[in-house]
Amino acid sequence: MYDIIIIGGGPAGLTAALYARRANKTVLVIEKGSFGGQITYSPKVENIPGFQEVTGNEFAEKLVEQVLNQDAEVECAEVLSIKDGDIKTVVTDSGEFEGKSVIIATGAKHRLLGLENEENLIGEGISFCAVCDGAFYEGKTVAVIGGGNSALQEAILLSDLAKKVYVVQNLDFFTGEQKLVEKLESKENVEIILGTVVEKLIGENELKGITIKNEATKESSDLMLDGMFVAIGLVPQNEIFKDLIISTFSLNLCIFRSFTSFFSYNTRPVVTGYRLAITFISVDFPDPLLPTIATFSPGLIDRFRL
Repeated sequence: MYDIIIIGGGPAGLTAALYARRANKTVLVIEKGSFGGQITYSPKVENIPGFQEVTGNEFAEKLVEQVLNQDAEVECAEVLSIKDGDIKTVVTDSGEFEGKSVIIATGAKHRLLGLENEENLIGEGISFCAVCDGAFYEGKTVAVIGGGNSALQEAILLSDLAKKVYVVQNLDFFTGEQKLVEKLESKENVEIILGTVVEKLIGENELKGITIKNEATKESSDLMLDGMFVAIGLVPQNEIFKDLIISTFSLNLCIFRSFTSFFSYNTRPVVTGYRLAITFISVDFPDPLLPTIATFSPGLIDRFRL
C-alpha cells in the first residue's frame, strides 16, 4: 500500500510526486500513455522559471528523471475506476493498487470543433500537433484553428514547413501573447482570418477543405486544404471520476500558467477566484496523512485567489 497514488504523469502529477517524496511519503504515479502530458507537444517553452528556453520534451524528460531519482514508483496502466473508502483502491487494466490518498492529475484532451464527421477525419487531415505531424504537410496548404498561444505556436512552426498557412480565429483578436502574434504576422506565407468560424468540413474519408463563415457579414466561403490543425483548447479527462466526492483541503498555491504544484503545511482555507474546465485542488500532508481523494490539474488555470 502507498501513502499516495497519483493518477496522471504530466507536469502536475510528476510535480506532485516530487513534493510527496520530499514529505517522505511512498508514491505511485500511474500514467496510461507517455509521461510528460500536453507540454510534450510544445516545440519551445519560454515561461518556465529557471529555463530561458526549453522544448516540451526536454522539460518532461528532466521532470521524469527527477521523479525517478526521488524513488517514486511509476506504472504504465489505464485507470478504470477508484474504490473509495478509508483505503483507496485504484483499479487499472493491469491490476489494483491501494493507497491512503489519491491525487487525480489526469489532465485534458484536445477540444474538438463539434462538426459532423470530425472524429472520423482525425489522422486523415485533422491533427492537433504540428510537432508530431507538421512534416507531412511540407510544401502543402494547411489551416490552424484557434487564437491562443498553442494555435500561434502551431502556425509559426507550420509556416516553416507548409507552402501556405491560414489561421482562423473566431474572435476579432488573438488571445495569445503579443510576442507570438508579432512573429506570426511577420510570416509571408501566413494569412490571418479573424472573426470567422469553421462551419463545415469538406471531404468524406480525407479532409479536402473547410467552409468558413464570417461572424460579422455572415458570408461563407471554402478553403481548400491538405490539412487542418485544431488548437482551440482542452477539456478535462475526468469522466470516470464524476461520481466521487472530491475533498478540498487548505494550502498555499503558487500558480504558473503552464504547470505548477506546491504542497504546503499550513491551514489557510483555499478560496478560488474561478476555475477553468477542471477542478483544481492540491493537498497538504498533515501527520497522520488524511485519507482523501483530491484532484490536481494546474495546466488549465489562469489564476487563483487565496
